[in-house]
Amino acid sequence: MGRGKIEIKRIENTTNRQVTFCKRRNGLLKKAYELSVLCDAEVALIVFSSRGRLYEYATNSVRTTIERYKKACSDTANSGHASEVNAQYYQQESSKLRQQINQLQSTNRNLLGESLPSMSLRDIKQLETRLEKGITKIRSKKNELMLAEIDYMQRREMELQNGNMYLRNKQIAEYERAQQMTVFPSPTTTTIGYEVVPPYDSRNMLQVNNTMQTDEQYNHHQQINLQLG
Repeated sequence: MGRGKIEIKRIENTTNRQVTFCKRRNGLLKKAYELSVLCDAEVALIVFSSRGRLYEYATNSVRTTIERYKKACSDTANSGHASEVNAQYYQQESSKLRQQINQLQSTNRNLLGESLPSMSLRDIKQLETRLEKGITKIRSKKNELMLAEIDYMQRREMELQNGNMYLRNKQIAEYERAQQMTVFPSPTTTTIGYEVVPPYDSRNMLQVNNTMQTDEQYNHHQQINLQLG
């Protein structure tokens, strides 16, 4: 049979109450010791009996632990107060930023020529001065950009002209080289003036010899006929 649950209420019997106190006190002190050793925690335990007797356990010192507890409670209270102060500060900053945003939006509308009837003559003159200064700066920046663009176009045009001149000189040099090759051909062909002499062929030489022999025979026959006549 297991033990039944004990009702949590004051024990009326003095003897039983004292016995239960001793048992529970020893168990509580043991648990505090185990907690400090197993978990490396700083533990301080204070128990007063119904008769006013003190029982305590502390990892280091009960007084030191109590001072640490007081300091932690004080820091918590101060942190809560600091949080309230920070919240008020952020609210004020948020309000300032909203005012600045509204002012900038109003100024932007005025620069665009809107909401002018609500402005005074002084404000309109100040706005006109600001616009003139802004236009002057814009024109100055525009002139700088235009000069830079003109300089870039001039340099680009010069580069193109140099490129065209290089290509033209290259074409002229190639043309002159081709003309020289035409006037002075390669040594593989023999020329007399501008008339090309055909290369030597033994068959042509035989034909010339045969022709010469035929002419000599014809002349010899003519001489014989003349003598006979």
